[in-house]
Parts: sequence; C-alpha cells; structure tokens
Amino acid sequence: MGRVGVLLLNLGGPEQLEDVRPFLFNLFSDPEIIRLPFPWLQKPLAWLISSSRAQKSQENYQQIGGGSPLRQITEEQANALQKSLEKKGVEANVYIGMRYWYPFTEEAIARIKRDGIEQLAILPLYPQFSISTSGSSFRLLEQLWLEDPTLNRIRYTAIPSWYSRPGYVQAMAELIAQELDQLPDPSDGHIFFSAHGVPVSYVQESGDPYQREIEHCTELIIKALNRANDYTLAYQSRVGPVEWLQPYTEDAIADLAARGIESLVVVPISFVSEHIETLQEIDIEYREIAEEAGIENFRRVPALNTHSGFIDDLADLTVEALAAPPRLLSEVVHPDKRMKMYPPERSAWGMTPFAEVWNGRLAMVGFLALLLELVSGRGPLHFVGLL
Repeated sequence: MGRVGVLLLNLGGPEQLEDVRPFLFNLFSDPEIIRLPFPWLQKPLAWLISSSRAQKSQENYQQIGGGSPLRQITEEQANALQKSLEKKGVEANVYIGMRYWYPFTEEAIARIKRDGIEQLAILPLYPQFSISTSGSSFRLLEQLWLEDPTLNRIRYTAIPSWYSRPGYVQAMAELIAQELDQLPDPSDGHIFFSAHGVPVSYVQESGDPYQREIEHCTELIIKALNRANDYTLAYQSRVGPVEWLQPYTEDAIADLAARGIESLVVVPISFVSEHIETLQEIDIEYREIAEEAGIENFRRVPALNTHSGFIDDLADLTVEALAAPPRLLSEVVHPDKRMKMYPPERSAWGMTPFAEVWNGRLAMVGFLALLLELVSGRGPLHFVGLL
C-alpha cells in the first residue's frame, strides 16, 4: 500500500472562552452555513453574527466547563482507530482535520505531505452526509488539491457517509438499550432521536441527502434494537428565521409530554462525540423543557466517543475503502442534483442583470440594518431571533 494515512474530518470547537468569538467567525464565514448571493458580504456578516452571539455562546460553554471537549475526544478516537487498524494488520498514521478550529484541515494536509503519505482514506466523523458538514470539508479539500499539484501523488479515497454500517448501527442500539433498561419500566420509554437540523432549502433546492439518510439511519437502529418502544425523530440547533427541518426538538418534546409520555430516552443521532449540542443543548436546555412539561424520566444516550464496536467498525470501513477503487472528491463534493451553491453563469437567486442591481442595493440595506442591530441591540433581526 505504501505509507498509509487516515484523515478524520470534524467540525472543531472552542477549547476556552476566548476562542468562542473567532470560532463563530470561522463558522459563519463558511458559505455552506449561511448562503448569501454575494461573497463579499460573507465575512462582514460573519463578523456581525459572531460579535453579537459571542456572549451567549460563552455562557453556554461556561455551563459545560468553559470549552468544547471535541478536540480531546477526536484525538482519543484517532488513537483508538490507529490501534484497531494495527490489530487488522494495517500500519497507518491517523490525522485530524477540523473545519473551523484547531487543528485545521489545512494543518492536517501539511502534516500528511510532510510524512510522505502515499495512500489516504478521508473519513468524516459525520455518519450522515450534509452539504454543510462533510460536504463543506470535502469542498475545502478539493480546493487544496487544485491549489497544490504535489498532492496529486497521494492516492486518496473519500468516504461520503457511513450511517448504515452494521457496527455503528449495533453500537447505537446497544447504548439505547442500556438507557432504556435504567427506566422504572423499560417498555414504557419513548425513544427520541434528535438530529442536528439543516435549512429546508438545502434539501429541497440543493439536493442535500441529509434528511433521507437521517430517516434511514433511525429505521436501521430501531430494527437492530428490536424492541417495541415507540420513537420520534426531531431536529435541533436551528438558528435564524428561515425554515429548518421539522419537527423541532423542543416542540416535539412538548407534544409528547402533552400526550402523557413520562419517560424519554434522547438519542443524539447525528453526533458521535460529546460537545456543546449534547452536553448543553440536550442535557440542560431540552431536559429543562421536558421536566417543565411533565416528563418525569429524562435520559440521554451518550455519544459513541471511543465505543469499541464503533471504532472497530470504522477500522473495517477504512480497510475496505483503501482496498476499493478510489472515490475522488469531485465525485462526492456535490449532492445528488449536482448543483453548485453559486453557479457562475447566473445569479444565485436566478435573477436578471437588472434585478441583480436591485439585489445588490437590497443587500447593502440589509448590511446597514445589521450594523444598526449591532450598535443598538434592537431591530427586526433581534425580534425574529437571528441575533
């Protein structure tokens, strides 16, 4: 095989409170997180949003110890994966490439070049594909390959998603069963899958397969669990006034409580590591919503982290991917419809040149409105919850 490497892709997270604002700036600078018709607006808008949201986000991170454990857990996963690969006869260096915080993906690629890696498996730590997670990282890698011809000597293969892997599915089922069995009556527990949401437009307009993969993943886990408990799938972590995938987690919890559900087992279906969405949003915010609504037993299934069955399955996936014909970034970087986010031959909103002029003027008005929001702390964007 030559020198083998595995690149684990993940989101990244602020490790201390002073990291929160620059982390948010990096996050909202990504056009896959906030889609704008004019690229020049991206960084000013990212600066405004990160500035306005920093204090609240810092308060949330303070509730979980002052920073995200995501880097530490991802490093533990990388070490565990390397050991599992060794047991399977594959000597490999495992690298971590975070999208929005250290160690950045660019840093990982520099290390891969330095180490003389000849064969590389690119493995996102997102079980399901979305244009805003795996897709964003793949696009960045595609750009790095275009900018640096020396990377073409590396025989790589990209793995778009792996939610249907038997080891992953079985590991999730085992963790759910453990939490159900802690309830006073395990058969009475309602299984509540909470996935990170995406805007509806990603699915309907850009061909994002995320919702389809999440739903299929949930069905596979329920089948593997093989219990008669009822279950619900909902979506968390939405921001801004646009429509996101529904039902929303907080609304679904309230609806279940109104139906008389007293025991809830919450499953973070799109997360394989503990971080802010599990430790703060689910464990604190959603728990409070559930208890106030009358749900007496609220249990949360832990993230997989370094679960041995999960890690061993990732190792099997890596071995299979390295042995199979390579899958290029150009084959997986775009969703099913093969639609780019901003086609160069026309406006991102499909407007005529005349409309483009007014589009630009409206964008400038919106930009000035954002400045007013930031200075005054009042306005329509605060009213709808974007800032």
